[in-house]
Amino acid sequence: MVNKVYKCHNTKDFRALAKKRLPYPIFHYIDGGSDDESTLLRNTQAFEKCDLVPNVLRGVEAIDTTVSVMGSTINLPFFFSPTALQRLFHHQGERAVAQVAEKFGTFFGISSLGTVSIEEIAKNYGGPKMFQLYVHKDQGLNNSMIEKCIENDFDAIAVTVDTIVGGNRERDYRTGFTSPPKLTLKSMSSFALHPGWTLNYLFREKFELPQLQDHIKQGTDVTISVGEYFNSMLDQNMNWGTIESIQKQWNKQLCLKGIMSVEDAKRAVDVGATAIMVSNHGGRQLDGSRSPFDQLSEIVDAVGDKIDVICDGGIRRGTHVLKALSLGAKACSGGRMYLYALAASGQSGVDRAMTLMHEEIIRGMKLMGCRNVNELGRHNVRYK
Repeated sequence: MVNKVYKCHNTKDFRALAKKRLPYPIFHYIDGGSDDESTLLRNTQAFEKCDLVPNVLRGVEAIDTTVSVMGSTINLPFFFSPTALQRLFHHQGERAVAQVAEKFGTFFGISSLGTVSIEEIAKNYGGPKMFQLYVHKDQGLNNSMIEKCIENDFDAIAVTVDTIVGGNRERDYRTGFTSPPKLTLKSMSSFALHPGWTLNYLFREKFELPQLQDHIKQGTDVTISVGEYFNSMLDQNMNWGTIESIQKQWNKQLCLKGIMSVEDAKRAVDVGATAIMVSNHGGRQLDGSRSPFDQLSEIVDAVGDKIDVICDGGIRRGTHVLKALSLGAKACSGGRMYLYALAASGQSGVDRAMTLMHEEIIRGMKLMGCRNVNELGRHNVRYK
């Protein structure tokens, strides 16, 4: 498996290898979106409508890819967006992703639905750390997660604001995907045909959701789909006052993940957020939504001088990162890009994927004639 991962040269290659390794309910959970999956496809296709215009003869032997975002300086303008359930995809899970983030000097994000604890991540991994907060109906659970982030000196909290209800993830209905996985007559053959994954799941460390399990059993001891979890467990009365209360308790870098409109971006500034992730949850929520990249310019124009704007969604190439930075994003983040790689080969897969991303950013900047990120701007992009 390790040898195969070095034959992967892009996200499509990692996706193909992940599909071979994972039982189909697990693979399609990573791969799928909501409804007709039009937004899922649009998130990446949006970058193809924008062309880069390079300059030459700029002396680009030395390239500086560092950026400052959410109060931290990171070594490249891309980080791993927090995602749930990572030890379902590979038994190393968040531990593998955190190691690679530390190696590359960038942010690592852990989810409320993460499979490794806040305490373990803080103890074992250096570098800037973000926690993705899903606001639950159980206020004691919300307080517990925030207090643990304070006690363990996390650098930022990203409140996910686009999951008031779960998206209509039809692939999950067809495959019967749940957390934890549930064996059915339909799925049993797929689990049997992927013995490496199945044996790791059955005989390695027990699958758990450590942020949640002392408060609720759904997702660890009680099987439930992600859509059902969002519908039944998350606070559908969450509003701007909720964000203000969280910021008073947290009082550090606060990011809102799932902002897609100029109006909401302005409100984020008003309630004390220090960053926003322009994101549609990877096309898993409102199908028919615009892509983050399509919304980026107008949001940057409205609030880019007041708050860090991060482009999250659809990024597969270093050139996608350069296009987003050219429009004014402070940094970019992605999920599927590294989840395919994690599923394909654990830490070695994520390392390979990030190495390729790093090389593509460096090479792209040299070919653009840009020695540092600040030299990227709208002067070097055109729309078809």
